[in-house]
Amino acid sequence: MSRIGRSPIAIPKGVTVETKDRKIIAKGKLGTLDYHLLEGIDVINENSELRVLRKDDSKVQREIHGLTRALINNMVIGVSEGFVKELHVVGLGYTAEVVGPWLKLAMGYSHEILLQIPEGITVEVEQITKAKGSRTAVQSKIFVKGFHKEDVGKFAAEVRAVRPPDNYKGKGIRYSYETVIIKAGKTGK
Repeated sequence: MSRIGRSPIAIPKGVTVETKDRKIIAKGKLGTLDYHLLEGIDVINENSELRVLRKDDSKVQREIHGLTRALINNMVIGVSEGFVKELHVVGLGYTAEVVGPWLKLAMGYSHEILLQIPEGITVEVEQITKAKGSRTAVQSKIFVKGFHKEDVGKFAAEVRAVRPPDNYKGKGIRYSYETVIIKAGKTGK
């Protein structure tokens, strides 16, 4: 059996999970998520734990088994705790701010970029001021929060795609855990 697929999913307090017509519905303090089970996969709810079972050991069933367990686990975590992606805006004059339902980014282009924040996602921007010699640099941190893991990751990727990190100066938008390796530029003779 799949190691991921056979491990049980603990249901925290405040979360209810029910199965109706091959559909799993998870409800919690942050919202409601649902997932349609694929053929050959069953979910058993016992003693505040979910177990995902498959009908046979075919290659397709083994693949779907672990995937289904991971998706249901993400649903349970999402409706109870939520997900957060942290992005750092690095560069002099690069700024981010939330304006109503829009995220406004000034990233060194001739115009500001407005990204509409999808429903179910909240965006917070934190400004950090750093003193470098006689100049003060403002660096922004963007927090993308939501209860649906896929939507949070998708919007964070859209924000990062506005100005990916540059390999020569390190400027741009990067994930908090991302490491940018700075390349050496051309040397003059």
